[in-house]
Amino acid sequence: MVTEGTEKPTIIFTYGTLKRGFSNHVLLQDMIAAGDASFLGVYQTVDRLPLVCGPYRVPFLLNFPGSGEHVRGELYAVSGRGLIRMDELEGITRAHYERLPIKIRPEIDEESESGRQWRWKRIMHTETMRRRCGRETERRVSDVIQRKRRKGM
Repeated sequence: MVTEGTEKPTIIFTYGTLKRGFSNHVLLQDMIAAGDASFLGVYQTVDRLPLVCGPYRVPFLLNFPGSGEHVRGELYAVSGRGLIRMDELEGITRAHYERLPIKIRPEIDEESESGRQWRWKRIMHTETMRRRCGRETERRVSDVIQRKRRKGM
């Protein structure tokens, strides 16, 4: 299990294909079986962030706090060995995604703003990848942000 030994696990917030029921969750299932990951619960972002669909229908977050919605995801404790496997899948060394700190909280209903805020890590798409997605993605992101602004968010 991740908690054995002296290695401190990395806490990862997943919001896309690594979540239960999605195509890449098999990686986390393998990591859990091998003792390299453990599920911690369902969480959501404290800040609203744009969650957009990129090439090949792959979701990614843009680092525009205040735009978009609170993003629901799953929290995992991951060993160093597991983190290497996740980074390989997510293309961290190829600048497809990067791990950045983010504020999250246990999932609560929107009416209640109570709940302890946590600072963990998540995988988030880089600006470089956003540029690679082309004008179509730029247009989608711009449309999402403009719609939110028109609604007064």
